[in-house]
Amino acid sequence: MIKFDLICDKQHSFEAWFSGNEDFEKQRDAKLVECPHCGSSSVEKALMAPSVSTARSKEASMQLAMNNTQKAAIDQLRQAVKTIRENSEDVGERFPEEARKIHYGESEERGIIGQAKPDEVKSLLDEGVGVAPLPDLPEEKN
Repeated sequence: MIKFDLICDKQHSFEAWFSGNEDFEKQRDAKLVECPHCGSSSVEKALMAPSVSTARSKEASMQLAMNNTQKAAIDQLRQAVKTIRENSEDVGERFPEEARKIHYGESEERGIIGQAKPDEVKSLLDEGVGVAPLPDLPEEKN
């Protein structure tokens, strides 16, 4: 299918779809193509600007879409981290100890954040204590 820009003898512009140039000419000659504005069947193709899609424009469009997707994902991640921080107690370097106490029922269950060394994190995970790192987002490091 191809879309043609058309114009009637009264200078009204409109668009119509055809299977090709021959299909347009056949329908026009049979007076089947009419101007939707005035009903005139005296219709010709108008000059059309070609729709050219270059590899560069496709790449730019894809990059823009990817940047928008990445930005949306980072914004969602930023909101999640903010919510976690707002609803958690920062226990600092006592994190491994407090996480164990909560896990084993020695301390009230609550959300905590803090710091732990990699070997401490591994030990917590080995014990079945659920922990996860909070990401450092780009602007947080600037």
